[in-house]
Amino acid sequence: MGQTGFGKSQMQEHSEGTVARTIEQQTAKLPSDVFLWAALGSIGTAAVLRLMGKKNASLFVGDWVAPFMLFGVYNKIVKTQGSDRASRGH
Repeated sequence: MGQTGFGKSQMQEHSEGTVARTIEQQTAKLPSDVFLWAALGSIGTAAVLRLMGKKNASLFVGDWVAPFMLFGVYNKIVKTQGSDRASRGH
């Protein structure tokens, strides 16, 4: 009861499925800065659309920034930590 972290058996009990593992293997192949550039491109595109008077399109494209940044963080975590490290014996 005094243990606050996950033990090895608990982590194995909650392992990733085949689809998640496959997605992680594929996204780990992408450089993390792809997502940073995508976010910056979204900011720039949203600004240009706003200057062109296309407010709704600007807001739509501007909403892509946060997901791109989150994908970048996820990509970095997968590269450095991987999924199911305990079940793979690392």
